[in-house]
Amino acid sequence: MHSDERLAVDLLAGTDYGRVATSMRALPFLAFARHIVQDGLVLLRLPRSCGYHRACIGSVVAYGSDNLSSARPGESLWSVQVVGECAAHEPTAAETERFGPAPRTVDGVPYEPVHLRIEPQFGTVHSADDGLERHFAHML
Repeated sequence: MHSDERLAVDLLAGTDYGRVATSMRALPFLAFARHIVQDGLVLLRLPRSCGYHRACIGSVVAYGSDNLSSARPGESLWSVQVVGECAAHEPTAAETERFGPAPRTVDGVPYEPVHLRIEPQFGTVHSADDGLERHFAHML
């Protein structure tokens, strides 16, 4: 894994939620997801009722997160994205535990999870005021 991908995955590991982007019937869409990072893979948990997983499985997707609403005063703003092929995933008991509690409902429908995995092929990181570059200089 190159330094950009490693930094992107490391930043994702420090967040809980993000957005997956792909297309469905030639139309782009974003869907929220809970994620964890395991052995360099980004594992997602999405609500089955939305059906977005059907467009993701077997496709190249982008997955991103940021700290735009959670950065503390003086902390650098950043946004990260990884791109890779998405596949269905059967989580282990330990992975399920790491995902934490699931919501009871999504859009008024009882929540049923579907799990996916992304093997990042490349990643991008953008930050304001070079804060991340200074913080993670030892990794680059």
